[in-house]
Amino acid sequence: MAFTAKILLLGSGELGREFAISAKRLGAQVIACDAYAGAPAMQVADDFEVFPMLDGALLRAAVEKHRPDYVVPEVEAIRTEVLAELEAEGFAIVPSARATMMTMNRDGIREVAAVELGLRTSRYRYAESLEEVLAGAGHTGLPCVIKPVMSSSGKGQSTVREAGALEAAWDYAVANMRGDRKRVIVEEFVDFDYEITLLTIRTRAGVLFCPPIGHRQERGDYQESWQPAAMSASAIADAQDMARKVVDDLGGYGIFGVEFFVKGEEVIFSELSPRPHDTGMVTLISQNLSEFDLHARAVMGLPIPSIALRGPSASAVILADRASEALSYAGLAEALAVPGGEVDVRIFGKPNSRPYRRMGVALALASDTDTARRVAAEAAGAVRIGYGD
Repeated sequence: MAFTAKILLLGSGELGREFAISAKRLGAQVIACDAYAGAPAMQVADDFEVFPMLDGALLRAAVEKHRPDYVVPEVEAIRTEVLAELEAEGFAIVPSARATMMTMNRDGIREVAAVELGLRTSRYRYAESLEEVLAGAGHTGLPCVIKPVMSSSGKGQSTVREAGALEAAWDYAVANMRGDRKRVIVEEFVDFDYEITLLTIRTRAGVLFCPPIGHRQERGDYQESWQPAAMSASAIADAQDMARKVVDDLGGYGIFGVEFFVKGEEVIFSELSPRPHDTGMVTLISQNLSEFDLHARAVMGLPIPSIALRGPSASAVILADRASEALSYAGLAEALAVPGGEVDVRIFGKPNSRPYRRMGVALALASDTDTARRVAAEAAGAVRIGYGD
């Protein structure tokens, strides 16, 4: 069978699943990789490999076995020095080995943004011990935010409002960090009005932007998102200017999820992911091309027409509340019948659950964002997870 491209996908969660679908619609062959069998993207891919992404020898072996046209990381915890070696040998790393190295660790991308590019960020210090955490908090002031330099979806992150809680925050960050770096970032707590994700697409023809996405988090993890987020034209322009500078510095082609805090008209750079963003799942219903379609086109060097917003939209996550390997789902019909807008539901197909694990997402398109958020939340609440108890 002939394919337009061969893609090795490193990480096969729900974001990887949607990307695999988008890439396969364009004729690509997708080999999905993850640390466990039956991961969501593996269920729709042409082939799969099971190995931990932090095992450099196994990572190299998978690339050399399949010899893909593109190596597409979907997770942060990857042996990035091996990706750099492979790129030097001629393999195409998406968006670039440097981008994966800089963004795998919060200290790397923060140095690029704050030091090299001079973008507005919160005050911060790094810490590798409790003593350094205490010193960092002295620099940033209280309250402050402590999070591992290497983690995802807010894991290990906490807001500290009094000095007595710093040790517990350090312990929590260390216990929930990914990889093998015992290091945290202590950051100034920004009393922002709202936060956004600006999906930024770097293509061979230039840099494109999606309308800004607002989102709400709990426990450091996204719970709902909506598009468009209400922002002034000047604030959007500032965010786009900063995002363009960062992605041009990182190089390569693909979509970047660039996060900002907004306080009044001030836009403050927060973080960046060089891949589709969880808050961007709203684009599955909000745009003519989802973030996954855009990523696939940018990676494969295909044209992207104008990005059109279909209308005010929202997403709301469907969470597990316990650990189980005997899962079932009910309430799908009720969810899809929620009145007030166009509704869709995506069940991710994860083989097991744990408390607060994201198992699906409800999507809604409506006359305004408030209605879309209400409809999405109601639809998510209608889906019931069975645990085989």
